[in-house]
Amino acid sequence: MMSKKISIPLFLLLTISLFCQAQDRKEFYLSPKGSDQNSGTEGAPFASIEKAKEMVKSYKKSNPDKAFTLILSEGTYYLDQPLVFSPEESGSKDAPYTIRAAQGEKVVISGGRSLDLKWKNFNEEILVAKVPKGLAFSSLFVNGEKQIRARYPNFQRDVYPFNGYAEDALSKERIRSWKHPEGGFIHALHTGRWGGMHYEITGKIGKDSLAYKGGWQNNRASAIHPTMRFVENIFEELDSPKEWYLDKEAGLLYYFLEEGLNKAGIEKVEVDVLENLITLQGELSKPVHHIFFQGITFTQTAPTFMKTEEKLMRSDWTIYRSGAVMMDGTENCTIENSVFSALGGNAIFISNYNRNVSIKDNLIEDIGASAISLVGDPDAVRSATFNYYEFVEEEDIDTIPGPKSLNYPSNSLIAGNLIRNIGQIEKQVAGVQIQMAMDLHVVHNTIYNVPRSGINIGDGAWGGHIIEYNDVFNTVMETGDHGAFNSWGRDRFWHPNRGVMNALVERHPDWIKLDAIKTTIIRNNRFQCDHGWDIDLDDGSSNYEIYNNLCLSGGIKLREGFYRTVYNNITVNNGFHPHVWFQNSHDVFTRNIVMTSHKQIQVNYWGDKVDENFFTAEADLNQSKGFGVEANGEFGNPEFINPDEGDFRVNEDSPAINSVGFVNFSVSDFGVLSPKLKTLAEEPEIPFLLLERSEKSDEIYVWHGFKVKNMETLGEQSAAGLDEISGVLILNVPGGYDASSSKSLKSGDVILGCWEDKVEDYLSLRKAEKGNIWKGRIELKVWRNQELISIVMEGK
Repeated sequence: MMSKKISIPLFLLLTISLFCQAQDRKEFYLSPKGSDQNSGTEGAPFASIEKAKEMVKSYKKSNPDKAFTLILSEGTYYLDQPLVFSPEESGSKDAPYTIRAAQGEKVVISGGRSLDLKWKNFNEEILVAKVPKGLAFSSLFVNGEKQIRARYPNFQRDVYPFNGYAEDALSKERIRSWKHPEGGFIHALHTGRWGGMHYEITGKIGKDSLAYKGGWQNNRASAIHPTMRFVENIFEELDSPKEWYLDKEAGLLYYFLEEGLNKAGIEKVEVDVLENLITLQGELSKPVHHIFFQGITFTQTAPTFMKTEEKLMRSDWTIYRSGAVMMDGTENCTIENSVFSALGGNAIFISNYNRNVSIKDNLIEDIGASAISLVGDPDAVRSATFNYYEFVEEEDIDTIPGPKSLNYPSNSLIAGNLIRNIGQIEKQVAGVQIQMAMDLHVVHNTIYNVPRSGINIGDGAWGGHIIEYNDVFNTVMETGDHGAFNSWGRDRFWHPNRGVMNALVERHPDWIKLDAIKTTIIRNNRFQCDHGWDIDLDDGSSNYEIYNNLCLSGGIKLREGFYRTVYNNITVNNGFHPHVWFQNSHDVFTRNIVMTSHKQIQVNYWGDKVDENFFTAEADLNQSKGFGVEANGEFGNPEFINPDEGDFRVNEDSPAINSVGFVNFSVSDFGVLSPKLKTLAEEPEIPFLLLERSEKSDEIYVWHGFKVKNMETLGEQSAAGLDEISGVLILNVPGGYDASSSKSLKSGDVILGCWEDKVEDYLSLRKAEKGNIWKGRIELKVWRNQELISIVMEGK
């Protein structure tokens, strides 16, 4: 008997398919107005993420292949404790686990706590209220705005570092005025300005000295900076609007009212409680995987600066492995289209084993420490040492290349993030920090207003990173001797004694790439650092390829490394800074546009090639030729297309193209791509171009607030008593400038030299200054009263 063929209508097949797909997905809904006694449906949402998370965990035991989504409705979700996701809660490629905001709604996950306080008048300006017993916090938010912990000196916007600092912050007279300073904090820069350090005051010694602990936040120890420091959380310093102080023992909160605000206007008070909001906790053998966070605001975490004490190899860093979101032992996890704001510590910390992580299109702003950190396990490093001065003896060095385990971040994407106003407490921070990692892609991020570097690589282990199309500016705003991009390479071959290191690399040239096993590529970025270098490859940084970068201010520095190939970059108003090179470094610097002479320091060997670069002034080329390089260098006007608007491409008939083979690259593709973030992102200030140009006679310039002009007439020469018409004349000094000292600039002075360079006019002064901007000060030779004197202008 023949079977009869059955025909199923197409619409029924689609219905069955959609039904099956629906069976493979489960959605739970949440709302701050919901209840954990509800069923978690759209009409009956849960109130807490903890409840929904436990429901998913329970369902997964019998439905491991089902896709789960937590949909959070608008509002603030305060956490009682961090949300920890274990490997058992993982999703899969076809059935991910997603935690997201409802479409178009603002969802906030907060580490804070809302307080209902009854304020009383302490005096005419200060209110006081009881807080819950045992509650301790470090941040106070009034009506959603973060307030200022009582401090000296008082908060000053746009003053660097620390929004105000004072030498007398620790004076005996001031300490004498404090009754109970214990629990207060000292914040200071490193004496070399290599980051910041923090100390907790534990009491008084006598009447005018302090006992305190701390200072471990920098891996190259130093004393407290003699001037750049401030104190906070001391009751007697509660003297300015928006300041507050918590008396933990008495359970009293004091608040200095903001001008125009009264008790009735304080509608909402929040304080920080948690330092961590989300942790994905797996391990190399059993990672958490396929968990996605989308469209969520993470906020109000507690500062962690006193916990920042894990030494990071031989970089200058110490770290604390925590963040608003912590990822440790993960694969294929994502954070995207989210906001990290008003955080006390790190935003995102990616620790140890992580693969295929994606951190994409997030806004990270107003945070205490670093934005995105990717740091591996020191136990994965062969012949590891943990301080600048430490080293492994030659006979004990492990000579197997690369890592000895897989416990580090790799094959991950940091893309399209807007990172700004970070390091508001800690100063040894970065927009993107990389250490003990491999094959990371850092692309199309916009990073600015940072106290130290925008992107930092802390060692050479293990390279392979691609850093491209980033826009990084307003960097090294509060520290010194650093760059918009910075790296160290104090790897196995590196030794703190240069003589020992020279001998090691001569005997063992193959050791150079034992850690930096893959080439790191830096290309197509726009970098700007007004207080250091745009690209700073510091001690030992090796195995880099650097090309097609637009450097707007600080130039490019290469120090003590090997196998760096640098070509086809534009260094606006600056140039090349080779420092302390090795013999047989195999470094190459060619086909770049430079606007100063090469600023070499202790370079006796010039690598494989430093030649065929294009200079904008003949004098700079000739000075560089004096070092024995640039036999085929050229000079001239590069003919930038529209430099005033930031278009530093050169015209097709530019001598830079025809003489040295420079190749144009795009100067409009930097930074974030998300339309939403592009509307928020700022761009760097395009500098005044220091090229020879026709100038109006008697043109007046403003230089660091001084009004100056070129020496141009016989009358000016005669009045100054000079033997030639040369130099820059000071017309007047800025308001508030103290010109009383003999070591201060005065009206009528003529600047004749800046550092080692002769100053003939304003253009040469600015070029000499820019070429030495990383030094943090300006050394001048000044003609005054028929005498040449030296004057030093300190940096910011």
